[in-house]
This record gives sequence, structure tokens and C-alpha cells, in this order.
Amino acid sequence: MTWQFTLTGLLIGSIVGLTGMGGGSLMTPILVILFGFKPTYAVGTDILHGAIFKSFGAIRHRRLGTVHARLTLWMFLGSGPLSLAGVGVAALIKHHYGETAQSIESYAVGGALVAGGIGFLAKSFIKRGVQPSDRPFILSRRDKILAVIIGGVFGFVVGLTSVGSGTFFGLVMVLVYPLTMSKIVGTDIFHAAALLWVAGIGHLVSGNVDLHATVWLLTGSIPGVLISSRFTVRLPDVVLRISLGTILVLSGLKLLNVPQAQWILLGGLIALGLGLTGYGVRAWLARPRGVASRA
Repeated sequence: MTWQFTLTGLLIGSIVGLTGMGGGSLMTPILVILFGFKPTYAVGTDILHGAIFKSFGAIRHRRLGTVHARLTLWMFLGSGPLSLAGVGVAALIKHHYGETAQSIESYAVGGALVAGGIGFLAKSFIKRGVQPSDRPFILSRRDKILAVIIGGVFGFVVGLTSVGSGTFFGLVMVLVYPLTMSKIVGTDIFHAAALLWVAGIGHLVSGNVDLHATVWLLTGSIPGVLISSRFTVRLPDVVLRISLGTILVLSGLKLLNVPQAQWILLGGLIALGLGLTGYGVRAWLARPRGVASRA
């Protein structure tokens, strides 16, 4: 099984490149639900893949000047050590509970996916917590303490479940810090890359990474993000966030084994597909005639 991993990587890379959002949160549920990975190995493989994959975006944003380096550093002071704590907890669960650990990890990932999906949906409707500004943002003592706390809490979640590096941090920064959206995206991706390297190495040492799958995922995701980032997606930001948020929530419910989860997942995906199709048809019919004639 190689080309299937490449296509999956291409899908994730294209989503991230086109939208700038955390499509990587989809990787763990895809590995578990479609490829039959045990949750522990899906989390480790996802995190190491994300570390390599997001490094390309981090370098690009750093060159564009859209990274708040000091804020990244203070968040990393909390997220780096606590992500290793999350990896350690995962290892302890695996050691003490054996095969039962996979069920525990599955519930943890499922809960994180539901929370991450709700976070994406919240991003769709919460415009700003504070007003953005292009002026240099000097961190106060309160800002630094908040950054360490934010990093610690969500870093632990990332280390344990692989979910949240591109969801929770961006959402909280929108609410707390007066940064422009480009600075939030750049800072989020740069911090996520650093955080995932720490957690990824931790999972690699713990033996929770499928290196074969990681390599083949990268053969699709790296070209996907480099190529698709040159284009602008036609769907509005709110539609994309609602779509990804819905998929994350549905995947989380499946991993949580809620009653009739399989039918909920199927029905939700069908409803989402019909909704996107309807939106696309409506947008196509509403196009100016001049655009249609030139096409």
C-alpha cells in the first residue's frame, strides 16, 4: 500500500495549500478509519509527517515576514515540554493497558477531533476577539504568561492526540492577540512546525511511527502544498471552515463510537456534499454573463 498514502498526502497538502487551514487534522482520522491504523500509530505517524510537511510552510512564512517570532518562542516554552508530556502519557497508557490502550487513545483522539471541529466552526462565526493592527506588537508580561499557558495546555493535547497544532492555537490567538490574520496564520504554522518536531521525535523514540507510511505521505503532501499554494480557492473562507469543521466533528464522533456513528458519518458527509454542490451550482448560476462567455 503505497500510492494510496501518496494520494492521501496529496489531498491533505492541497487542502492546506489552497486554504491555509489545518487540513492536517484530517490525517489521523483518515489513517484510523480508512487505513485501519491503530490510534497510537496513527497519532505518531501524523505528528512526524506534520513536522516535516509544515516546515516548508514555516520557512515560507518566515521569509514573507508574517511570523511573530517572540510570540512563537513564548508559546513554544509551554508547548514543547508539555507535548513531550502528552507523548509520555500515551506511552504509559500503551504500557499499562496493552491492547486496551488503543481504545483509550481512540477516545482521546475522537474527543480532540470534536473539539477541533468546534474550534473551526467557531472561527467561522467569531470575527475578532481584539482589533487587529499592523503596528509592531510588543508583548507585555501578561501576554507572555498567556502564551506559555496556551502553549502548555494545547501542546499536551497535540502530543497525546496529534490534533490541534493548526486549530486551537490559531483560534486562541484570534481572540487574545491584536495581530493581523496573515500574522496569525504565519505564527501559527511556524509554531506548529517547531512543536510537531519535538512531539514527532518523542513518538519516533517511543516506536509509534510508521516510517513507510510517513515517507509515502510526504511524496504527495509536499508537492500538493507547493503546487496548490500558487492558486486561490474560489470557495469563501467561511464555507471552507464550516466544511472542515464538520468533517472533523463527524470523524471524532466515529472514533468515539457514539450510537449509530457509522450512519451519522455517512449522513453527515452526504449532507455536506449536497450542500457544497448546491452552493457551487448557485455560485455558477450567479456568475456575470461576461465571465461565462469568456469561459
